Amino acid sequence: MSTADSLLDPVSWAGSFFSDGWRVAAHTTPVVEPATGAELARIGVADAEDVAHAAKSAAEAQRAWAAAPYHERAAVLRRAGDLFQQHAESVQHWLVREAGSIPPKAAVETDTAAQECFEAAALASAPAGEVLPTAFDRLSLTRRVPAGVVGVIAPFNFPLILSIRSVAPALALGNAVILKPDPRTAVSGGVALARIFEEAGLPDGLLHVLPGGAPTGEALVTDPRVRVISFTGSTAAGRRVGELAARHLKRAHLELGGNSALIVLEDADLDAAVGLGAWGSYLHSGQICMTTGRHLVHESLVDAYVAKLAAKAEALPVGDPATEHVALGPIIDAGQRDKIHHLVRSTVDAGAQLAAGGTYRDLFYRPTVLAGVRPDMPAYREEVFGPVAPVLSFATTDEAVRLAADSEYGLSLGIATADAAAGLALAERIPTGIVHINDQTVSDEAVAPFGGTGASGTGSRFGGAAANIEAFTETRWITLRARPATYPM
Repeated sequence: MSTADSLLDPVSWAGSFFSDGWRVAAHTTPVVEPATGAELARIGVADAEDVAHAAKSAAEAQRAWAAAPYHERAAVLRRAGDLFQQHAESVQHWLVREAGSIPPKAAVETDTAAQECFEAAALASAPAGEVLPTAFDRLSLTRRVPAGVVGVIAPFNFPLILSIRSVAPALALGNAVILKPDPRTAVSGGVALARIFEEAGLPDGLLHVLPGGAPTGEALVTDPRVRVISFTGSTAAGRRVGELAARHLKRAHLELGGNSALIVLEDADLDAAVGLGAWGSYLHSGQICMTTGRHLVHESLVDAYVAKLAAKAEALPVGDPATEHVALGPIIDAGQRDKIHHLVRSTVDAGAQLAAGGTYRDLFYRPTVLAGVRPDMPAYREEVFGPVAPVLSFATTDEAVRLAADSEYGLSLGIATADAAAGLALAERIPTGIVHINDQTVSDEAVAPFGGTGASGTGSRFGGAAANIEAFTETRWITLRARPATYPM
C-alpha cells in the first residue's frame, strides 16, 4: 500500500508496536479497511507483560523529562505540531482507509492534532502554582508537579484527535505516556503519534504505543506505576475502567457516550435548522459521542422539518471515501452496523415512521430519519452511534426542557432559535457539559474544555489549559522558613 510519504510506510512498523523503539510483537492483528474489507497491513498487539515493560521504562524516563527545562519540552511539542502539518497528507491517507473517514473529516483530525501540540507547548511554561496566605512566619505555596506515568485509552471514531488531546498535554507537563489505541485504528490513532514524536526528538521511553483489547487496557489501568488514566470510549467500558482505577486508588478521567439533543424552537430558521440537524447526525456516519441523537422540534415545524431532513438524507452519497466523493463512509465494523440496524428496526416496530434510510449495503448505512418517535423508543432512548436522526415534537418550552433533560447522558446540547439570549436562558435549565446556541452538537477545539455530566463522564478533563493542568498534574503544598521552627516540646 502506498502512502503520500514515508512517515507511515508499513515497512517500519508492520508486526510491531512502539515501546523503547519498534518491537516485533508475538501476536499481530490485521489493519482492515472497512470500506472494502481489504487487509492493509498487520500491527503488533501488546499483552500484560508488554504493558509492565512499558510502565517500568516510562517511570524511569519520566524523572529526567520532568526535570528538563520547560523550553526543551515545549520545543518537542512545537516540532510535533509542525510535523503533523508537514505529513498531513500521509496521516489523512490512513484516516480515510483505516477509519473510514471522508477526506474533510480526516483533514480536521490532522489540523486539530497540530493545534493540540501547539497549545500543549504553551503548557510547558504555564505558571506552576501560587503563593498562599499563611498565619505563620513562613512562605507558603502550591506547586503543580507531573502525575508521573499517564495511561491513555483511545477509541476508533476520531482516533488521532482522541489520542493526541491527552498525549500532547501530558507530555508537555512533564509526564511519560502509555497509549493504547483501538486495534481497529491503531495506525492513525497510534503509529502516527509514535512516528511523529520520534521525528520530533522526544527522548526514548517517554511514549509507548501499545495496541490491544480489553486485557491490555486492564493491565494498563492496574499497573501501579501508571498514576492517571485518560479514557475515551463507551459508557459501559468507562464504568469498568473507573471502577478498576478506583480500586487501585488512581485518577480516571472518563469521556464517555452521549445522546445529545438539538432543540429547534418555534422561531428558528427551518432550513438552517435542517442543515444543523443533518450535520449533527450524519457527520462520520454518526460515530461521534457528540452526535445529535435526538431532534426535538416545535410542533409547528416538525412536519416540514422531517420532510426537508428526509430529502437531504436521501440525497447524501454514501460509499468508499478513498475512491468516491461521498458524504458518509462506512460503519467501522459489522457488529456496530448490526447494532444500529437493530435499534432502527425495533423503533419502527414500536410505531415510528421511517422517513428516510434504514437500509445498508455491506458496511455502508444510509442516513436515516425516524419520525413520530416517542421517548420510550430504542433509537431515541439509547446512544445509536450511527447515522440516525430520531425526531420528536414538543408543544411548549417547558416540554422541550423536560424532554432534553430526560436522559442519563449530559454531553452536548444544540439550540436553534431567532432569539439567542432566550436560547442561552433555555440551556441553563438543561444539564450538559457543552452548549451550542444556533449550532449543532458536534464541535471541539484544542483551547476549549471538553466533557459531559452523568453517564457522559466525569466532566471537563480534556482541552484548555486549566482542564489539562488539573488532569495531568498533582498539587504539592510547600512551606519555607528562614530558620528552623521551634515548638514547646
